Amino acid sequence: MPDIIFPGPDGRLEGRYTHGPEVNAPIALILHPHPLYGGTMNNKVTYNLFHVFAKRGFSVLRFNFRGVGRSQGTFDNGQGELSDAASALDWLQGVNANASAVWIAGFSFGAWISMQLLMRRPEIDGFISVAPPAGMFDFGFLAPCPSSGLIIQGTEDKIVAEPEVAKLAQRLALQKGIKIDYKKVQGADHFFEGKLDELTAAADKYVKTSFTPTSARAGKGAQAASNNTPQS
Repeated sequence: MPDIIFPGPDGRLEGRYTHGPEVNAPIALILHPHPLYGGTMNNKVTYNLFHVFAKRGFSVLRFNFRGVGRSQGTFDNGQGELSDAASALDWLQGVNANASAVWIAGFSFGAWISMQLLMRRPEIDGFISVAPPAGMFDFGFLAPCPSSGLIIQGTEDKIVAEPEVAKLAQRLALQKGIKIDYKKVQGADHFFEGKLDELTAAADKYVKTSFTPTSARAGKGAQAASNNTPQS
């Protein structure tokens, strides 16, 4: 898991990267929580998500947003951080030109950024969103959500209200050609203290059962065909 430095839109960005065992290994980008509240790429949830994908043979990158750790720049209220994530995905794809699939995952603020990147990069096949801050940030841009994915939320989260996340999951699940799995972790707070094993198991099970090199892309093709079919 080497330390890496790669170019970002506002200076160098610091990351940790592990390379998948296969030539055409799928890739996954992991985004950390809010930089102004102690969020870094070494956050426990972010770290565990990283290792879920590494365990499943992905080439995986997690990195510090601008102004965090050795990453240059200053916090930019989400806009700059979205650009950072796009640069990170560019780097990851450059190192893995033959990747069989592209996934993204994020925790809290990182989930919000990841879902924005999902809308802008049609090559992303699947996602895992942990405690997406619905009710705090606008998720109206997910219209429609372009990929199937998993949303994980703690029932005792005092920062992100579980009913708001449930509403987001229900809204996304109404879309044709998209399957949203919603997993509630009973008793978990925002940081999943004492519940990280349950979170990790849910994420690992989803990746194990949902990922094949062609499944997500085939699903996207079916969705596109459905969206292009005239409605009576």
